[in-house]
Parts: sequence; C-alpha cells; structure tokens
Amino acid sequence: MKIVAINGSPRKGGNNAQLLEVVRKEVEAAGVEFEVVQPGANVKPCMACYNCLSTGSLRCVMNDDGVNEIIAKCIEADGILLASPVYHSGIAGNMKCVLDRLFLAAGCGVNHMRHKVGGALCTLRRSGGSETYHQLLATMDCMEMVIATSDYWGVAHGADPGEVMQDEEGLEVAARLGRNMAWLVKAVAAAKDDAPAYAPRPMTNFIR
Repeated sequence: MKIVAINGSPRKGGNNAQLLEVVRKEVEAAGVEFEVVQPGANVKPCMACYNCLSTGSLRCVMNDDGVNEIIAKCIEADGILLASPVYHSGIAGNMKCVLDRLFLAAGCGVNHMRHKVGGALCTLRRSGGSETYHQLLATMDCMEMVIATSDYWGVAHGADPGEVMQDEEGLEVAARLGRNMAWLVKAVAAAKDDAPAYAPRPMTNFIR
C-alpha cells in the first residue's frame, strides 16, 4: 500500500516539505509506503481542451512539465495527500494547475480517484489557512474519495523555512493525519470487495 503526497510549494526544503516528513514518519511506521512528489513552479494550467476526457487516455495532452507522471502515480496510489502553502488565502498557483489537470484526467471520466484515501495540509505565515485547507478538501470531496481527518484543521504555521517545526500543535495535527491515513488505506483495502458498485453520474449545467 502506498500514499503519494503532492507538495505544492515551489520551494525546495521549505515548511511544506518539512511538514510532510512528519507525516512520512507516521505512515512508514504503520507499514505503508510514502512518496512525495513536487511539481515545482513551471507547471502549465489546464487548457480545458478535454482531450483527456475524449480519449480516455488518463493523461494530459501537455507532456513536458511532469504532471503526467504525477497523474500516473496518483492512479496507482492507495492514498493521496495534498499539501500547499497559502498564497493570498488560497492554494498556490502551481498546485492549482496540477490539481485541475490531475482530477480532470483521472477523475472526471471513469473515476480512478474513487475510494482512494485523501488528506490535506497547508502551511502559512498567518491567515488564510482554513480557506486553503477547505479548498484542498473540496477538490477531493467531489471525486468520491474517502477523506481522512486529524483532530484539528490541517494547518501549520511558519514563514521562513523551518519555522513550521516550532508549531507544536500543527506538528501533532500532521502526525495524527498520517496515522489516520495509514489506517484508512488498510481499512479501505480490507473492504474493497464490499464497495458500492460504480456508476457514471450525469453531467449537466444550468442551461440543460
């Protein structure tokens, strides 16, 4: 079993990365594999061309910025942890680009995200954490994922790299999330044969 964490920060070794190492310790102690992928700052936004949907390729037509590799890893994973720094009360721009393409390519046709365990964390200097945390959760919520929680919202504070390690409560929240995600991927795997049958949903808008 494996959990893939997407580090949506463009920084290397920043607070997001350090917080994910706290999660890694708990997940691996529970016997579940843990991998962090970091798309960086040069990913491209979704063009809404819908090539991924029309072809069923499970890939984005843009193939030069590493996002397709992330999509493939997430399809294979049992759990997905989304972690983003807070940029002006929301998800970092590069992270939003990755999520738009990941969930369109792998979740909006035949849903390959269905029943994967999801979790969310964000790091920030001061404010906007709850908004960003709930944006990350909402992305997974509409994919029929099984959302793991901690004992508080997934928000940890720190501005300069390393300061997040001084947020005692934030570290505890991240560690507990790791334990809960590891437990849930095992529970979901054990119940796989009893999962509800899959059926596609109708796609409508306010015109038709």
